[in-house]
Amino acid sequence: MNQIQNNHTFYTYKPKRFYIQVFIATWVFCLFAILFNDGLTCTIGMLLGLISPATIAIITVFTSKSDALKKDFKRKIFNFWKLKPLYILGGYLIMTVIICCSILFSLLFGGSLNQFSFTEGFTFSGPGLFGAFLTITLAAILEEVGWRGYGEDSIAQYHSWFKESIIFGFVWAAWHLPLFWIPGTYHYEIRLMNNIYMFNFLISVAPMGFITTWVYVKNNRSMLASILFHLFVNFIQEKIAMTPDTKCFETIFVTIAAVVIVFTNRDMFFEKRHIGHILE
Repeated sequence: MNQIQNNHTFYTYKPKRFYIQVFIATWVFCLFAILFNDGLTCTIGMLLGLISPATIAIITVFTSKSDALKKDFKRKIFNFWKLKPLYILGGYLIMTVIICCSILFSLLFGGSLNQFSFTEGFTFSGPGLFGAFLTITLAAILEEVGWRGYGEDSIAQYHSWFKESIIFGFVWAAWHLPLFWIPGTYHYEIRLMNNIYMFNFLISVAPMGFITTWVYVKNNRSMLASILFHLFVNFIQEKIAMTPDTKCFETIFVTIAAVVIVFTNRDMFFEKRHIGHILE
């Protein structure tokens, strides 16, 4: 009886193996895109790199012998009726307030109120055959399937959500590095403008991880909730006419928001009851 129960509820997460595989696959394919940046070839390389976290997460889950892990993966993406919309809307509201505060703060340094307007297009073209909107949509979906499908839980199985958010923030930032050298991406465009904007993006990822974790955990570890939040963040970052300088100020307000969220959700971020029991 115990063996049957263990097969259904116990699984040994392997975060080091998962992230090593993800980084090797992503960076190899992205290097291919960088070296052969001639349209279709670049697109294929970047797409393969982009889908690496999701692909490896799915393979890891469904080649495991854990029924609980497989069931949990399906629950996180398909059980939309168990979402808690208030926390998703709360995430939307937080990002909206962050953007408004960032633009208003930029006025002290010569910024314009015109930043509250919507842009006609996107700040980047998207690689090869992929338009900008399709690129940010795919990025949100595929990243979340990888990170929330296996990656984040594999760390949280051994640490508090606070420590997990710190670890994952650094990992998430490092994963983006090759994109700064792939023509057509948003990351490539801001690196060409100024290296400061590149570093600002990498720094901003860490505190943003706390907000994303909050949305994820408050929705009973729902991938779907994370996808909806990620899509909103990607879209609003592109369509609100903030300048790159204002996005540097935005990092300050994202950090403040993350601190407030952690402070007001101390039990969630610092409890250790879930450690070793993610699947239960």
